[in-house]
Amino acid sequence: MIRWLARRWHQLARYGAVSIVATSVSLTVLGVLVATRAVAPIWANVIATAVGTVPSFELNRRWVWGKTGRRSLVREVGPFCVMSFAGLGVSTLAVAAAAGWAANAQVGDAVRTVAVEGANVAAFASLWVLQFVLLDRVLFGRRPRPARDDASRTPPRSGTLRAA
Repeated sequence: MIRWLARRWHQLARYGAVSIVATSVSLTVLGVLVATRAVAPIWANVIATAVGTVPSFELNRRWVWGKTGRRSLVREVGPFCVMSFAGLGVSTLAVAAAAGWAANAQVGDAVRTVAVEGANVAAFASLWVLQFVLLDRVLFGRRPRPARDDASRTPPRSGTLRAA
């Protein structure tokens, strides 16, 4: 584990920086929508997550994993959105609970906003490592392609007969 961290610390630092950017964008949108009561907290969370998904996808794809060229809607954009909106499901439950608590406690708008934003951050933070692994192993990570020439095939074990 230590070796893996040592080899990947630049990538993890970039991933963390992207998370800070995307979270800042999402929390700004969420905070404005909740504080102004423009929409209900749950809808504010949906909108904020959708807005924050855009810089998260682009920065992760290009800066963290170094992918360039055309985006694949099926292999990249779709799965990334599914993953982000799965996180949205978890954060929406947390935001609803925080908004419910704030309503029952009859706190002011500032405390309500902080509680909702805190619930959002806690939910997404709990999924942070899982998302990194999925992005690295499934979505954007570089997977070596097996060679297709005869030289790369494993030679037969000695003592076995080869079919001619």
